[in-house]
Amino acid sequence: MRHPLALVTAVVLALGGAAVTTSAYAAQCPSGEFCAWTDANYAGMRWNWSGDDQDWEGDIQDADSSWANHGITGPGVKDHVQVYENPGLVGLGTVCLGPGQEIASDDWANDSGDSHTWTMEC
Repeated sequence: MRHPLALVTAVVLALGGAAVTTSAYAAQCPSGEFCAWTDANYAGMRWNWSGDDQDWEGDIQDADSSWANHGITGPGVKDHVQVYENPGLVGLGTVCLGPGQEIASDDWANDSGDSHTWTMEC
């Protein structure tokens, strides 16, 4: 006798799908915003922006550890976000996120962000 769960699992695998659905984003970041967190995996304190910020202040400056781009996209829209290691949008770019992209952690970029800008591409 076959078990119903085994049969359902076999059907799902045969169709190339999964029985569990997930949300489009793992990070809790408002639509239209770029978000940065003080801890990896979208934990700790969160900051979010809808526009450029040439000088991050407060507890996020040089303390960013995860990032999410939930900006609006479309023809001619600046929908990528470039983070810089210094205020004034200068220095090395630490991370650059395309539309909908999320980075739970990045050893090289960790604790390096000081400013960001919305741009057409990375």
